[in-house]
Amino acid sequence: MSSQAVLRSLRQMRFDNVFNPYTDRCPVYDRINAPLIRGRCLGRVLRRAAATRLDAIWVGRDLGHRGGRRTGLAFADDVNLPGHLARWGLRTQRATSGEPMAETTAAVIWDVLRQIESPIFLWNIFPLHPHRRGEPFSNRTHNAQEGRAGEELLIRMIEWLAPRRVIAVGGDAFAALSRRSAGVEVVRVRHPSYGGRSEFLNSMRGLYGLEHPEAPG
Repeated sequence: MSSQAVLRSLRQMRFDNVFNPYTDRCPVYDRINAPLIRGRCLGRVLRRAAATRLDAIWVGRDLGHRGGRRTGLAFADDVNLPGHLARWGLRTQRATSGEPMAETTAAVIWDVLRQIESPIFLWNIFPLHPHRRGEPFSNRTHNAQEGRAGEELLIRMIEWLAPRRVIAVGGDAFAALSRRSAGVEVVRVRHPSYGGRSEFLNSMRGLYGLEHPEAPG
């Protein structure tokens, strides 16, 4: 596999009530060439990840409207995009205009990642942004058809990137990974949303030996 093959697969994914950050342009927030910016950014991260011995791939469920819909990167909102890219020695321009938007889940994830030096790649079971009909700035869980498409790509990416382990962030991610043989250890942790923040942080403390996993506030 290659970064070009991943982007080609992503760009071929078309579903109703789904925003594809690599082909679609949001008329409210996106710059004119936003899909191109997001695709180039992801491609560069993928190439760096493929050239690195990854400790893990952290896998969530879907892109959110305040995070990956805007950046094209899982668990990365506008606020944490520079830090995400800096981990890979990269820089890029934002694909969106206006004030940077924050996402709660991304904030918790990056509270932890800033304390970890190990190379970690971030992804989702469904790598696009599913939303409710007529509500582009909402989030919904991907359906079975969408999930199958995402799972197929994820398994191919795991084989290509060859991480030491996969961290399933949340029950949906773990269930999907359990349906397919990933060929590596899969560890389940609580998703930080809906009251799971403390449990998520405690799990990461155990996995990565963090002394103070919980940031102030």
